[in-house]
This record gives sequence, structure tokens and C-alpha cells, in this order.
Amino acid sequence: MTYVVTESCIRTKYMDCITVCPVDCFYEGENMLVINPLECIDCGACVAACKAHAIVKVPKDAAAANSALDEWVRINAEYALKWPNITEKGVTPADADAHRDEERKRERYFSPNPGRGG
Repeated sequence: MTYVVTESCIRTKYMDCITVCPVDCFYEGENMLVINPLECIDCGACVAACKAHAIVKVPKDAAAANSALDEWVRINAEYALKWPNITEKGVTPADADAHRDEERKRERYFSPNPGRGG
């Protein structure tokens, strides 16, 4: 896996990353996105586009990854298989900016429910 979407995306879901992804490897949940590790080509275009700073590179050396990042690797891989692919930017939640710098969002807001895709 090369890049993963992390907790910062929860309840922000700005979706600018989708517009720059050359391989359409994003999948939409109810309140966040994930990257399919089998489709990502490691270009990094999404990182600069992410207003929430939610996309991070996963170190190639598994020993260098921390346990929190390992959990996001697992979440991205799992939900990319369950949620619909999204290839066009949708509507950003009206309260996205209010949740942008919030901490511990996974515990309070993460939803396993799929988004609409598209």
C-alpha cells in the first residue's frame, strides 16, 4: 500500500483528492473516503489536494509504520472492498470546516455505512 486516508477525513470529506486521482482509486463511505491499495499507483497527487491533510504515505518498511497508521491501512483496504467507487467530487458536508481540526473523530463518528459513490 502506498497512501491511506486517515481520521482527518471523517466528517470533512472535501473530496478534492478525487479530482486529481488518475486511477480513480477512491471509495466513498457515509462520512469519509478510503483508497484502494490495489489500485493506487503511488503518484501522490491526492496528498496536496486534500484540504483536511488526511492522506498520508505508508512507509514501505512495515516496521517503520506505527500502530495508528497500521489501523488506517487496514481500514482503507477493508472498506475499499465494501464501499462504492467515487470518481467525481460530490457535495462537501455543510459542517466540514467545523470538524476539520477535531481530534479522536474515529471513536465518535466513523461509520461503516457506504456512501453514494459516483
